[in-house]
Amino acid sequence: MAETKTPDSSRRSERSRRAILEAALALVGEVGYNKLTIEAIAARAGVGKQTIYRWWPSKAAVLLDASIALSGDAQEGERYEWSGFPDTGDIAADLKFVLRLTVDQFNDVKYEAPARALTAAGAMDPELGAKFTQQLLEPALVLYETRLRAAQEAGQVDPDIDVRVAVEMIVGPLTHRWLQRTNPLTHEFADTCIDQVLRGISPR
Repeated sequence: MAETKTPDSSRRSERSRRAILEAALALVGEVGYNKLTIEAIAARAGVGKQTIYRWWPSKAAVLLDASIALSGDAQEGERYEWSGFPDTGDIAADLKFVLRLTVDQFNDVKYEAPARALTAAGAMDPELGAKFTQQLLEPALVLYETRLRAAQEAGQVDPDIDVRVAVEMIVGPLTHRWLQRTNPLTHEFADTCIDQVLRGISPR
């Protein structure tokens, strides 16, 4: 008799989880956060809504995990993320390279829609906002800090600056322009941000 294999429940659960995350990302891009519902996510993913509630307490929590998974996928091969900040010895070129990638990502609806949704939801829900910052934003900011500290050691950046403030000066204008939607995000704008910040933090 042929051996009957026991279904792998963990593999089935992972397929369902992945389908739910992909459904959440697709739907928030189509209908926006306000119209996104657990019922719609469940229907798109082909699961019952109780399956979603077993793993997540709310649609915001689903979307946060979906965005984290999207970021992980990007690190495994897409062009927007980096596994380590480049260090070519040219601090301006390295910062511009990464900030230009951020511009491209902000301008890509695949990433923009969930990011805007989480930003809005996090403003209303402090706990979600803290998780969004800790799990998605903070790791990228730490990469900037590490690269600037290396530039300090190389004598390219003033040793007395507050590195964290310098990082916020670099990424803050980009984020502000993205949130306001009043002016386009471009590589030229990113380069200008880097040039002006480096002019201020270069060794005296």
